[in-house]
Amino acid sequence: MTPILQSANGIERAQTVRRAFPPQGLFAEKEWLLSPQAFSLSNAFVDELEKLGYRLHLFQRACNLLYQLSVKGKQPAWVAAYLDRGKPPELVALSRERIFRDEIPHVIRPDIIPTERGLTIAELDSVPGGIGLTAWFNRTYAALGDDVVGGAEGMLDGFTSIFPGGDIMVSEEAGTYQPEMAWLADQLNARGASAHGGGRRLAWRVVGTSEAAVQPDYEAAHRSGQPLNVYRFFEHFDLPNIAAAPWLIARAINGTVRVTPPFKPYMEEKMWFALFWLRPLQAFWRRELGERHWLKLQRVIPYTWIVDPAPLPHHAVIAGLEINDWRELAGFSQKQRDLILKISGYSDLAWGSRGVDLAQDLPHLEWQRAIDRALERFATNPMLLQRFHKGRLVDHPYLNPASGEIEIMRGRVRLCPYYFLDGGKAHLRGVLATVCPADKKLLHGMKDAVIVPARVADDGLI
Repeated sequence: MTPILQSANGIERAQTVRRAFPPQGLFAEKEWLLSPQAFSLSNAFVDELEKLGYRLHLFQRACNLLYQLSVKGKQPAWVAAYLDRGKPPELVALSRERIFRDEIPHVIRPDIIPTERGLTIAELDSVPGGIGLTAWFNRTYAALGDDVVGGAEGMLDGFTSIFPGGDIMVSEEAGTYQPEMAWLADQLNARGASAHGGGRRLAWRVVGTSEAAVQPDYEAAHRSGQPLNVYRFFEHFDLPNIAAAPWLIARAINGTVRVTPPFKPYMEEKMWFALFWLRPLQAFWRRELGERHWLKLQRVIPYTWIVDPAPLPHHAVIAGLEINDWRELAGFSQKQRDLILKISGYSDLAWGSRGVDLAQDLPHLEWQRAIDRALERFATNPMLLQRFHKGRLVDHPYLNPASGEIEIMRGRVRLCPYYFLDGGKAHLRGVLATVCPADKKLLHGMKDAVIVPARVADDGLI
């Protein structure tokens, strides 16, 4: 621990962070531990994150293309069949509308776990939380002197690059994140008013999902000949609960409302990691990504399988597992069970570490039941099996709320870099670090975790 953190100054820094919290908070009903400093990353590691953003942008473009080629019969039809499984026909038809053909999400956020052997990307999130939180963190810790990744204003600059202004539509399901998006909108509006002498109307607002929330702005935009911009902060599975959905979809199709992330549920499936590893698609990925980037992504994308109950010929095995039937997984020893089961998407269990079964944590009978559930869900909610890579141990200071002292947490970290697409490139604008206690295997925001932005430092832990 550095001298500054051993002293009373470390406590004062952590309390400064606490005092800087906006009155309305940032996450509804969420708590975490505060730290006197940002999480330290080396210059070399941040350079790697920059390169990773470029590769993930290539990957998402290739995913979009592969789906469309599958629909047209120019790639295997089972690709689109997998990705559309369990979704209403009208939603599938919406995702194939010509006006959205080239659209991909404007924000890319991978969940990165540093391990003893390198990095692994647990998953990609196209409708990520934490944008406002990371923006606030970057400003707050930059004011303390930390060289935060992306800079003090990077996240705000990134979000502005999506749209110059518009509505951030937050559903009730995503209500936890409403405060951070409200703070984000306030800061963007303050910057806009300052740049235009204070006489400009608010460029951003956070709205609910009723038709009445967006109708007035739409009418004004329509009269001016400019489309209304809407940042979609809700998942596709939640569409039946979105009163404004029919209104919004109709106008997105006719081009009078621009919506991002686009209405493309196939882009938000976790099974893309499984498709990346399938041998019949190997030539496609190598061609679209380029040999070098394809090989680089193989190092960070964990081997993943779609748990498809279709029987195999008696002489065939599932690659990488060497089994002929998924139920044989139940017989794996504890040492062989470095595996995790998760829902691919289009479900309220597909985010926030829900709908996840970690094989090593389950008794034999419960693991067997989890496999059976995965096979039963295939028709409506395909499940994935993925290699589980345990995070490496790191040390990070935090303010112990019980003792009021700065202490060191020995834990494992999840890094969430935020890339914003601007000018056809993915720009790294900030990194959110979540340090969880060492006994936690699934790393996510929790009251026992330290959540901070990442900074560039010569003594970077990674």
